[in-house]
Amino acid sequence: MNWKDKVVLGSKRFWKNEEGLGTLEMLMILAVLVIIAIAFRKWIVKWINDLFADTDGKITDTSNAPTVDEP
Repeated sequence: MNWKDKVVLGSKRFWKNEEGLGTLEMLMILAVLVIIAIAFRKWIVKWINDLFADTDGKITDTSNAPTVDEP
């Protein structure tokens, strides 16, 4: 039996196995999430950069705030 026959036989067993279907469902969900992430990657990167810039601005504003001297 060559490697192609082994792959075909293994995939047929995997497809018929009930546990394999759960794994297949998880892989399909993961694939959809990856496709969505790729489709919206520019928006996601811009959103994250804006979030970090806003956070950096708030940290800078806090560090420049006037302090009260203790008596």
